[in-house]
Amino acid sequence: MQDGRGGVDRSALRRASGGFTVTLTPQAAEDGIGDPAIGRMGLHKVFDGPLAGIARGQMLALRTDTPGSAGYVAMDRFEGTLDGRSGGFSLQHSGSMDRGTPSLSIQVIPDSGTGDLAGLRGSLAIRIDAGAHFYDLDYTLPVGAAPAAMPDRG
Repeated sequence: MQDGRGGVDRSALRRASGGFTVTLTPQAAEDGIGDPAIGRMGLHKVFDGPLAGIARGQMLALRTDTPGSAGYVAMDRFEGTLDGRSGGFSLQHSGSMDRGTPSLSIQVIPDSGTGDLAGLRGSLAIRIDAGAHFYDLDYTLPVGAAPAAMPDRG
């Protein structure tokens, strides 16, 4: 069945919310490649809750001479489970600070879903409270996508 745009009907918008930890690892700039003012970091995130697994990626960031103004872009690849569905997907980040006012967009890269997460579409919001990181992933999956069978623990 099509959705009026020529695509596959999608199920209702869902939200998965939980916490995560993030480790940033500075990466050395390659000699003579790129601008040394642009910082490069390795990302390692561990997600808990309905989105459970690990994401690894890279971030480029730049601070300006104006206090509170900066920008970053990042890509990371998640592998794990989402609401009982196993697979992976990729995220694209674009963030900026304009004299202390933040702006952030994190999107699921179209067609990056694998396994039970094939066809995943969505966006992720991050909030930080008292140093702890939290996420809200708003997403859809194609109609008919069902969670993987849970193993019998009996």
